[in-house]
Amino acid sequence: MPELTLISAALIGWLGGVHCLGMCGGIVSALALSAPETGRAKILLAYNLGRCLTYVALGFVAGALGFLGTRTLGIAPDLLYALANLLLVAMGLYLLGFPWLVRPLEQAGHNLWRRVEPVSRRLVPVNTMSRALAVGLLWGFLPCGLVYSALATAFALGSAVQGSLWMGAFALGTLPNLLMAGWVGAQTLQQLRNSAWRWLGGLLVTGWGIYGLVRLWMMD
Repeated sequence: MPELTLISAALIGWLGGVHCLGMCGGIVSALALSAPETGRAKILLAYNLGRCLTYVALGFVAGALGFLGTRTLGIAPDLLYALANLLLVAMGLYLLGFPWLVRPLEQAGHNLWRRVEPVSRRLVPVNTMSRALAVGLLWGFLPCGLVYSALATAFALGSAVQGSLWMGAFALGTLPNLLMAGWVGAQTLQQLRNSAWRWLGGLLVTGWGIYGLVRLWMMD
């Protein structure tokens, strides 16, 4: 997979941090407050490790399904490539403040989350690393249009390995915001965010997607 694609995945995860803080920032802040002060850093790291592992595993599954689609259903690789770049455009527009293209994906995940969320409640209070890891694994399924769009892109890549790498890069991009939220609080971090960076990232990601579509069109 081109390096530029991995960079775009990490950039989407990082610059989508305002949204991540809205969805997960309160959870991370609560984990930090409930954890023993001496073990707070380990609790936060274990939680985020679990969340990132879920993203990578889901990326592997999504990429494998895309591969099966090309081999068993005869879906043209060019079609998946076009879909991947369309989703890049959608996520770029999301970062620019136009979430309507990814909202349906977020709404579709609520049915699954209703089954997962009660299990995570049984792990409260999260006062050990093993519990934090388990909660992170489960909260990786939290309905999030940005995550689901990234997973759809992993599917469109048509490879289990590329799908897991894409989601791994995306997960790494989300880490700085959520780790800092555990220390300074989600609300404080949101106030520190520079909206200009989010706009720049949105324009770059959108531009990458458009470039991929133009490149595909010129190759035909």
